[in-house]
Amino acid sequence: MGPESAKTFPGQTLVETSGLTAGRAKQEIDYGRRGKGYIFGAFRPATGEAFTRPYLSRSTACWVAFLEEVELWLPAESERVYAILDNLSAHRATDVLLFMLAHPRWEMVFQPKYAAYLNLIEPWWKVLRSLALKGRRFETWEEIVQAVARATTYWNAHRHPFVWGRRRRHKARRQPGIALVPKAA
Repeated sequence: MGPESAKTFPGQTLVETSGLTAGRAKQEIDYGRRGKGYIFGAFRPATGEAFTRPYLSRSTACWVAFLEEVELWLPAESERVYAILDNLSAHRATDVLLFMLAHPRWEMVFQPKYAAYLNLIEPWWKVLRSLALKGRRFETWEEIVQAVARATTYWNAHRHPFVWGRRRRHKARRQPGIALVPKAA
């Protein structure tokens, strides 16, 4: 997720309309950029577990350091690790290839261009932005880092498996009625 800057992130707030005949909702103007960085993330759809780390740049060295942290985060009994990535040049650098040689259980899968919806971390980034950033104003990059860390901790405490292409339902499903096909004995 990135780049993110310390700024005001718009959210859903009530607009006071009493006394105004045709008022418009207004957002506070935020001209300054008070620090910038990148949030790298790993996501396990089967369990819903997430891992995030902040970095000040998107360099190859930061990416390899993040991969090393993810390697330590993942359970050792996992035989294969599929990393689904976009086509950023840092993802294909020589240092990343050396990481792949040192860790044979990893396999990089590059998604096609303009197909971010194939990566299950993308809907999770939307959830993380909603939990950590939406409707808040940040003065420093460190405030963003703390908010993302708290949101990730909250998510991991309340996680659930992600199923691609299916929304999570909050109400009980209907019981089948008359139209139920009888079971063949």
